[in-house]
Amino acid sequence: MSELKTQPTKASVEKFINQVPDEARREDCRQVARIMEEITGEEPTMWGPSIVGFGTYHYKYASGREGDWPIAAFSPRKQDLTLYLLPGFTEQADLMKQLGKHRTGKSCLYIKRLSDVHLPTLKKLIRESVKRMRKITKQPAKSHF
Repeated sequence: MSELKTQPTKASVEKFINQVPDEARREDCRQVARIMEEITGEEPTMWGPSIVGFGTYHYKYASGREGDWPIAAFSPRKQDLTLYLLPGFTEQADLMKQLGKHRTGKSCLYIKRLSDVHLPTLKKLIRESVKRMRKITKQPAKSHF
């Protein structure tokens, strides 16, 4: 079985964020990093060359494939600021309606700018995602909810 390509690294999160070309996107990254660090109680870690992750959990699929992934993460992609929130958004339909301008994938929340979304709702989505992942993975909370 092949190893997951995206692994935690020793690279500097601050240096990575400082290299984001767009100044507004850089500031959005700093703000999302502060929010995720506060909610998870975890220090940010680079996962691969472009994902900033907080905390970790181990998963194992029925196929036998297994690995580790951050409890919460984000990446400043070219088109959007991508937030990785597990295990998805189906249980948060009401919050998603209140969030503002966004798109979603299975576990990805895509936003152009933080100013496009209702920040208290975004914080609540992140908080609920972290709570659900910690419950699923039976990990203790490290932050204040």
